[in-house]
Amino acid sequence: MCRLAAITSESYISPLENIAALEAMKEGYDGSGMGLVLKNLGGEFEELKEYPILSGICSREGIKRLDEYMDHLGFKLIYTWTPKIKPVAGVKQRDYYFGRVYDYPDEYKDKPWEEKEDLLLRTRVTLRRMGERDESIIVFSFYPDVLIIKEVGDPVALGEFFGFDSSNLRAKIIFAQGRQNTNYDINLYACHPFFIQGYGSMTNGENTAFVPIKEFLMSRGFPGYIGYQSDSEVFTHILHYTCKMLGLPLIYYKDVITPLKTSEIQQREDRDVVQMLKITLRPLCIDGPNCVIGFVPDGTCFMVQDSKKLRPGVVGGVKGRVGLMSEECGLDRAVPERDRAKDTFPMKYDMVIVSPEAKEVKVWNQRYGWTTIIN
Repeated sequence: MCRLAAITSESYISPLENIAALEAMKEGYDGSGMGLVLKNLGGEFEELKEYPILSGICSREGIKRLDEYMDHLGFKLIYTWTPKIKPVAGVKQRDYYFGRVYDYPDEYKDKPWEEKEDLLLRTRVTLRRMGERDESIIVFSFYPDVLIIKEVGDPVALGEFFGFDSSNLRAKIIFAQGRQNTNYDINLYACHPFFIQGYGSMTNGENTAFVPIKEFLMSRGFPGYIGYQSDSEVFTHILHYTCKMLGLPLIYYKDVITPLKTSEIQQREDRDVVQMLKITLRPLCIDGPNCVIGFVPDGTCFMVQDSKKLRPGVVGGVKGRVGLMSEECGLDRAVPERDRAKDTFPMKYDMVIVSPEAKEVKVWNQRYGWTTIIN
């Protein structure tokens, strides 16, 4: 299994807070890798929110090729973040870790956001393919106000390796996953969390329906539905497909991945929509057990379980700071001052939704609608 630690906050926090939560849950992973997604950035990125950030790792040769390609497209480099690396036993250092902030090519500056977003996606995909054979270019994201960091090793060791203790790197939403390497070789593209066009997620579990889901997504013709070194990456793409491509509200993500029985659907006021989703999107039904934690572009975060509910998950906190964790001990580390009696443990019908900047926590139940609001 893996362990998941997400914190959403009204104030900026350090990745070390998520790493501390992962350390509290250490028995649930083997230290084979850690992934971090930081959204709504502070620190040195706070004044650069309108510009896209290219997150990744390059070799010395790879960074030259990356520069040539970005220059060819007309992107202008305006800022570079690089971690202050401290050598740590057990962590193999690569040549160049970066978060590079670019201005758009001149011909795109006045284009609508949809065209800019498409350009960013296609650029990221091309760069990934350019370096995939020899890992000379590894690109995790190219998007405004999002930074992704991934590496092989124990989370605490990686926190020291990247110098987070002396860094001013901050964000209002941070997702972190401590990985247990199960079905696949250790590969940074297989390390959670995953991200595409403002949507992100990470998962603890096994997705035995991976192949039909992957085939359905790849058949949509969308250029970002590629890779799949992990069976969990499809959860992010299903989220993107449901909310962005189909334009459906977030709650329908739950109906897509864990559809109700027909008799249960008939009790819903929106039964026609739910039944149509079950029929047309049947290939996207997951087969767990899985606990999924995710976010959408406006900063709303959520936790959802599959119908088997065999993976731990808890949500709790105070107004302005909420943790979504695999275990209570991780939540104790992240938000020790909370009222534990208000912790929420989503079951098979539930979707826990935390509003932007952690103003409130709500629970949506597939059968009964909104059942809980925690302000």
